[in-house]
Amino acid sequence: MDFAFFAVHFGYSKSDYLSLTPAEKRFIIKAYEDKVVSDSNIMAAAVANAVGNVMRKKGKRPQKLWRKKPGKGSEKERMDAVRVASAVEEKEGKGWVAAIYRANGMHLKKKVGEEK
Repeated sequence: MDFAFFAVHFGYSKSDYLSLTPAEKRFIIKAYEDKVVSDSNIMAAAVANAVGNVMRKKGKRPQKLWRKKPGKGSEKERMDAVRVASAVEEKEGKGWVAAIYRANGMHLKKKVGEEK
């Protein structure tokens, strides 16, 4: 029965199957189960998104299925950015933070007791 599973799902021959150790067989089956669960979750999210888009109010924008995530920079790039920000902060103060917020149309929250 195990050989049939490996033959159907992975295209293993009898000699390939017999060359696997019991631990390798368990790892392969577990990886296959994880893939099936992951694929099922992706399908469920896609269906839920499609239903939500169909049922949305008139004139409302549909939700995208996949959102782009910004890529992570390298450790060196992040350290350089922190170094530059620290140097600007020492030289000009923290006004650059408020400028970034203003440029993006956001408001910087003031702490209690802080003046404008």
